[in-house]
Amino acid sequence: MNDQERYDNGMQVRRAVLGDAHVDRTLTRRNEFNDDFQNFITRFAWGDVWTRPGLTRHMRSMITLSLLIALNRGDEFRMHVRAAFNNGVTRDEMKELFMHAALYCGLPAANQAIHDAEKVFAEMEAAEPGSTTRVRDDAQG
Repeated sequence: MNDQERYDNGMQVRRAVLGDAHVDRTLTRRNEFNDDFQNFITRFAWGDVWTRPGLTRHMRSMITLSLLIALNRGDEFRMHVRAAFNNGVTRDEMKELFMHAALYCGLPAANQAIHDAEKVFAEMEAAEPGSTTRVRDDAQG
């Protein structure tokens, strides 16, 4: 696969996971300084890693949330809470993930994750009622 094909595949996955609105906002902020980085993450993160066989997108979302909790990466964590719903992760699964993270990442990290997730849930529900309680039938879990 050449770089353009990897980029195109990556952009398709990026949009499916993060949503068109998020990706479009990111692309409108693209400039000479960050263009190489945007190309890199689209090709590598989304075109290579997120398209590999062996893990479903659902599983990748659960792993990503766990890692972001452990690393205390709040902005990225909140973005991936939204993305997790696109990949079929439920609120109940996130709740269990946060309980499990409390054991291995610490109580403060899990507490912050719960707080951040609740903010995201409220924002999503305000924009689209029911968006955090239904299971997506079309998720590529």
